[in-house]
Amino acid sequence: MNAIRRVVTGHTKDGVAVFSSDESFETKLIPSGDAEFSLIGTTASVPADCNDPVDGRMREAGTTLNGGSVIRVVDMLPGASSPMHRSNSIDYGIVISGSIELELDQKVFKTMHPGDIIVQRGTIHTWRNPSTHEKCRIVFILTEAKPFMVNGIPLEECMIHK
Repeated sequence: MNAIRRVVTGHTKDGVAVFSSDESFETKLIPSGDAEFSLIGTTASVPADCNDPVDGRMREAGTTLNGGSVIRVVDMLPGASSPMHRSNSIDYGIVISGSIELELDQKVFKTMHPGDIIVQRGTIHTWRNPSTHEKCRIVFILTEAKPFMVNGIPLEECMIHK
C-alpha cells in the first residue's frame, strides 16, 4: 500500500494561515495481527479547539478518545477479521481500496467497496477482509457518543475475541 501523507495547517501568532507539517508514514501492525493502523490525528474535545498546540497524531488514543475525536487509516489484512466489538462512538468509515465485509448481530452483513461510506452508530460488529491477496484500506473518523439505551440500560463497550 502507498504511504500516507498528512498535511496539517495552523496559524502564526498573528493569525496568518500556514502549513505546520507535511509528512508521510506507513501503517503498523496492531497486536491482534488482523490489521495495520496509523493514527492521523485526534482532538481532545468536541467541539475541537483550534488553539490546542498538541499535534493530534502524538496524543494517546485508544479505539476512540473520550470527549474527543480520532482519525486513522486502517489496512485490513487479506483474509483477516477483527474481534466482534462495540464502542460508544459514531464512526465514519470510508473505503479507499479493496473491499470489506461489515457483520452485525445474527450474522447479518454488507460488503463495502471503494468509495462506499459506512456510518457505524455504536452497534456490535466485526470487520472481515474477504480477499485472499489484497489489503483493504479504510479511513475512520471516530467521535465519542452516548451509548445506545435498551429499556433504560446503556449497551456497554465490549471486545469479544474469537
